Amino acid sequence: STHDVEERAFNCFDISCFSGIMKTGLNAVMGATGSGKTSLLDVLAGRKDPRGLRSGQVVVDNKVVTSDLRLMSAYVVQDDILMDTLTVRENLLFSGNLWLPRKQYSTELGLEDCADTKIGTEFIRGVSGGERKRCSNGMELITSPTLLFLDEPTTGFDSNTANSIIALLHRYKLNYNFSIHQARYSIFRLFDHLTLLHKGETVYAGPAGKAMDYFQSLGYICEAFNNPADFFLDITNGETSSSMPTEKSLAELYRESHNCAAVKEELKCITGPSDPSSEAKSKAPSYVTSFFYQLKVVCWRTVLNIVKNPQTLYAQMALNIICALLIGLIYYQMPLTLPEALQNRIGAFFFLIINMVFGNLSAVELFINERAIFWRFSTATYYRTSVYFLSKVFVDLLPNRIVPIFIFSCISYYMMGYIHGLPVLCIDHMVSLAEVSLAFLVSASVSSFAMVFGGFLVNLNSMLSWLSWLKWASIFKYGLDAVTINEMKGQVFYSGNATLKGKMYLQSQGIDYSVWGFWQNQVALLGIILVCMTFAYLLLRRINRWK
Repeated sequence: STHDVEERAFNCFDISCFSGIMKTGLNAVMGATGSGKTSLLDVLAGRKDPRGLRSGQVVVDNKVVTSDLRLMSAYVVQDDILMDTLTVRENLLFSGNLWLPRKQYSTELGLEDCADTKIGTEFIRGVSGGERKRCSNGMELITSPTLLFLDEPTTGFDSNTANSIIALLHRYKLNYNFSIHQARYSIFRLFDHLTLLHKGETVYAGPAGKAMDYFQSLGYICEAFNNPADFFLDITNGETSSSMPTEKSLAELYRESHNCAAVKEELKCITGPSDPSSEAKSKAPSYVTSFFYQLKVVCWRTVLNIVKNPQTLYAQMALNIICALLIGLIYYQMPLTLPEALQNRIGAFFFLIINMVFGNLSAVELFINERAIFWRFSTATYYRTSVYFLSKVFVDLLPNRIVPIFIFSCISYYMMGYIHGLPVLCIDHMVSLAEVSLAFLVSASVSSFAMVFGGFLVNLNSMLSWLSWLKWASIFKYGLDAVTINEMKGQVFYSGNATLKGKMYLQSQGIDYSVWGFWQNQVALLGIILVCMTFAYLLLRRINRWK
């Protein structure tokens, strides 16, 4: 059992310039900025594509690292990735629910006083930086991992906060591998193993307690009361000189040392596949909880996020109500006398559809804002990509788009006096969902570019023939055609004693107003929705899992 490993090698790596053995305990990777700490940690944690490694391999408990490592390990990135609108307790519950269906939660995180406080956003005052870090650590600790990787867990905190974070980790009897830039002595003395890097090379790897003796043997003298961690960084940065000058670099001196020779001898006893690309052949990652259970938990988190951050929904609702009232007042009870009847209706059609199109461009930010959160939890096999995608469709996209559009349509159409209100409601929702699907997939510029080719602002017959095909990809065209057919087909306009049927206008515009002509626009919008949603899901699945 990996939990019982104490004396034998736990994590082993022999990658290019890095060679070392880490055993159970606090394994620190130290070095100046740019020395390769995070890259090495990512490789050890299986977060780098092993096919990109030119040589070497990573072995955990005598087995080469595969995607299965993510089921027994956890990774805390340097920037805390949390759902900012949720409380500390809710973030911890989310992590625990996906990994521990029996709801076994940790009570030793020191977060009791702020458990019901929101993490905080730029608009909402939340917990402190140290509490955020403890919460982020707790979300991984709560899964009871065998291995825990942390990237710069103390960066940006004062010495007391940093000390409390490391002390929290020390209380758990796990195997920790973490990078750290600077450590006070009370933190350094807790280290079991130290790997010191400089410009991508190892300058020391071994017991932390023996690092001082090693550098003193090279002629480096530590002044009294100097922090060993600071002393080692001064050496690698060239700020401390040796009493035994040599032309060799620190990395060369280490490779020639007895410490390195001993590590290489021990590494010879460790066997593992020699092909680092074997990761690509490993089975797909499994999950602790079922698909429907994950969907329930992730949907509930999305509901909480909407409830606790209603500003977006309020803004969307208010914008639609204001636009509906404005359009309704401008085109209030449109007359049936020419030429006002046609001019007003064409203008109303344009503003109605443009509101559906541009009113939903905010959906572009839906995935962008949560990209880091999605990457963190999907990579760590908390939930499936399909679960995250469906939660956005069921709980976020549909309610946030259907309800505001329904209110907009009811207000504007009643004020304008449309004769066929119910079909228009369906058209509006199809246009809205089609634009949401497109916004979920592409940027706003694509939708505005497609709008030009709707056939109302530009006569398609006057366009270059090799551009006219773009009308078939235009949400704006299908929406306008459907709304125009719905309103104009049974309408009769008057000009003095003369009458003009709406069908004549449709014929002049080359719009097919038959039953199929009306429904083909709906079918086209449905097709755009399905195609865009499918490709959006495929793009989510294709997000590079190796960072």
